[in-house]
Amino acid sequence: MFEPSANVSEAFFRHLVQTHALGHRGFHGEDHWRRVLFNGRMLAAATGANLKVVELFALVHDSRRENEDHDPEHGLRAAHHARTLRGTWFDASDDEMELLTEACRLHSDGLTAGDLTVRVCWDADRLDLGRVGLRPSARYLCTDHARRPEVIAAAYRRSLLGADA
Repeated sequence: MFEPSANVSEAFFRHLVQTHALGHRGFHGEDHWRRVLFNGRMLAAATGANLKVVELFALVHDSRRENEDHDPEHGLRAAHHARTLRGTWFDASDDEMELLTEACRLHSDGLTAGDLTVRVCWDADRLDLGRVGLRPSARYLCTDHARRPEVIAAAYRRSLLGADA
């Protein structure tokens, strides 16, 4: 179930769901977005990352995928799309938009260094790898909190079950 916040409304979530051309039966649709949102909220609370950026990333990062397999430009398309949504569906400062677009643009590149908020975005996504049959590895996570064995185990269980929390 989607839980709105001061940063992401139910209407915004529904808009993204309805305009996601790929559909939601695969690995990169609304169920994944909700788990990334859950992971991101947990990580932001533990690390002090910018919650607004993390929540926006969770919903936007895969919203412009064109297929479920190799789609190297989907992060760049998501970053551009986020800029078009600003001012209509959410407000964000210029600094927050820079973080959001960087997180979206580079989230599939395997990077682990950078701004804390960007790293939390990437970890929130990577913790949901169970949906594609992979257990997240601490080696590819960016924050100490995400690398904790109990965090990885809980996220892996959620992704296998398809559960939001």
